[in-house]
Amino acid sequence: MISFKRTDHIHICVPEERLEEARNFYTEVIGLPEKYRPAELNDLGIWFQLPDVELHIGVEETHPLTIRHTAFEVNDLEAARTHLQQNGVEIQKQRDIAGRKRFSFLDPFGNRMELLEYI
Repeated sequence: MISFKRTDHIHICVPEERLEEARNFYTEVIGLPEKYRPAELNDLGIWFQLPDVELHIGVEETHPLTIRHTAFEVNDLEAARTHLQQNGVEIQKQRDIAGRKRFSFLDPFGNRMELLEYI
């Protein structure tokens, strides 16, 4: 049996020609601090730090939209919604789940992200 300790990182992808646009979106719109990415990886990508997990962005051609997604718990879902809408991000309503409010959005590169708040 595997004894898990914590989530270390989440990896999403963007096309190579949009990597700098991804850096701008995740720093300026989402507000994540960029962190050191080891040069010995010897490929393109960006790493960001969230409070308890890293978000890694790698380079890959865009694939069709799926239900795959990353979900982040936030402190104030409505403030997050307002901030994203003010930055031109389209919000997608999600089905209600007992004990939490949530919505999702696509980043400019087709990665589905969910934000949720436990109530």
